[in-house]
Amino acid sequence: MAEKSNGPRNGDCSTRVIPGPTNPMVSPLLTDLYQFTMAYAYWKAGKHNERAVFDLYFRKNPFGGEYTIFAGLEECIRLIANFKFTEEEISFIKTSLPSSCEDAFYNYLRGIDCSDVEVYAISEGSVVFPKVPLVRVEGPVAIVQLLETPFVNLINYASLVATNAARHRFVAGKSKILLEFGLRRAQGPDGGISASKYCYIGGFDATSNVAAGRLFGIPLRGTHSHAFVSSFMSPDEIIDKSLRSSDGSRTCEDFLSAVQTWLNKIQWLPSLHGTFGETNQSELAAFTSYALAFPSDFLALVDTYDVIRSGVPNFCAVALALSDLGYRAKGIRLDSGDLAYLSCEARKFFQAIEKEFGVPGFGKINISASNDLNEETLDALNKQGHEVDAFGIGTYLVTCYAQAALGCVFKLVEINNQPRIKLSEDVSKVSIPCKKRSFRLYGKEGYPLVDIMSGENEPPPKVGERILCRHPFNESKRAYVVPQQVEELLKCYRSGKSGKAEECLPALKDIRDRCIKQLEKMRPDHMRRLNPTPYKVSVSAKLYDFIHFLWLNEAPVGELQ
Repeated sequence: MAEKSNGPRNGDCSTRVIPGPTNPMVSPLLTDLYQFTMAYAYWKAGKHNERAVFDLYFRKNPFGGEYTIFAGLEECIRLIANFKFTEEEISFIKTSLPSSCEDAFYNYLRGIDCSDVEVYAISEGSVVFPKVPLVRVEGPVAIVQLLETPFVNLINYASLVATNAARHRFVAGKSKILLEFGLRRAQGPDGGISASKYCYIGGFDATSNVAAGRLFGIPLRGTHSHAFVSSFMSPDEIIDKSLRSSDGSRTCEDFLSAVQTWLNKIQWLPSLHGTFGETNQSELAAFTSYALAFPSDFLALVDTYDVIRSGVPNFCAVALALSDLGYRAKGIRLDSGDLAYLSCEARKFFQAIEKEFGVPGFGKINISASNDLNEETLDALNKQGHEVDAFGIGTYLVTCYAQAALGCVFKLVEINNQPRIKLSEDVSKVSIPCKKRSFRLYGKEGYPLVDIMSGENEPPPKVGERILCRHPFNESKRAYVVPQQVEELLKCYRSGKSGKAEECLPALKDIRDRCIKQLEKMRPDHMRRLNPTPYKVSVSAKLYDFIHFLWLNEAPVGELQ
């Protein structure tokens, strides 16, 4: 399927028309009530137009790993590009707030949009790390406050599931096909649609989700279920048994007989003697019927009755009959049992067929596996040895079973050009104040070494010039870095009234490609599943001094009696 376009790929993006959010439930009302109560209080105090800067970031990488994939940005941009309250929405807000709220506030809501909001963000699909702002939002404080909850909602799950997908891809390896089969187990329709989109970004090849295929241009994959196999009672149910050859030159009038002839030949092969006896004939009927319907896309689920004694031989008989007519069967799917053992036995079976009957490529027929697979299962299969070519993964992938949420936060870092800090007895929850720039510094081997944040007006790091990188809160953790490449992370996606050039929203496939390339740039010890090396996130020496100055200045001084 063709990739969906999100607007122009180059040139001026400021004149493009950005469609609304994919999910129509994403509206100005998709927020917490306290955002409206704060907006009213800002308005009542005359503070609603004060210029504020908020950072959206997370505090800890998910799944016990040391990296995260940033996703969800496009949906945030779609929201603010179309942010406007309807009269119906304002009426509902009015019934939800105390009756003491003045009518003039609702007139204010009628007039607001996000035309004066600036958004700076890391490119979607990037590898990102804790504390570094994923998104910086600048604008009138009351309006930006209304964006907090939807932004966190749209980025939190998207980044979590994209990271989960990337971790599955890392364990499976580059050569395997990964299929997202999670729709029926996802948390509702939007969970299913979002999972398909962001698993694709994270490195999956296709989805079973037809709606996601239509919306985003993600390749679709799927075959049949056990119900289809068990719905057949005998070969007598097949009425039309004819099948034209792939080139249309001839017609096999009784394809079922051709299948049964091949099954008899397979049964008497010396190399397979004793492997199977009489196969399940209703399963054979199901496979034959499915092949008649989809001769160019025949892929059979072979574990309804017995994989080696029935499913695989029946599949081979149908596949060989198809081969006689110029078709090539797509493969089999295993959905239960010992996947390592069964895939190896099936591969031996296919190789024996190729050798005995001289059918080129038959030994390499695709073997797919499903059945509640997860990251640990893939790792175990790799260690055991297997012959699976494609994995269909659902529940553990889309529900992010290993971790429920990423934990994004949205913190005020500046208002009216005055830096603000949020303090906590838990140092990990202390925010990094002021409007910042973020850079990724690369070493001699081409790997990222450290991300560094600096004040907006500080000179940026330069290639070949030594810079002191400091841990934001631990004075003993510091290091000099001489970068061989410097990448600025935050880019302008909404310029508001600043007139700055805007980045275009890339196509979904471009975001996916970026994710894959970014992961390939990472040092292997940051990527490993067990005990990965922590990636360093730092601040400049000047920002470090300012953080601690503001910390001491804002923290109350106790008095002992």
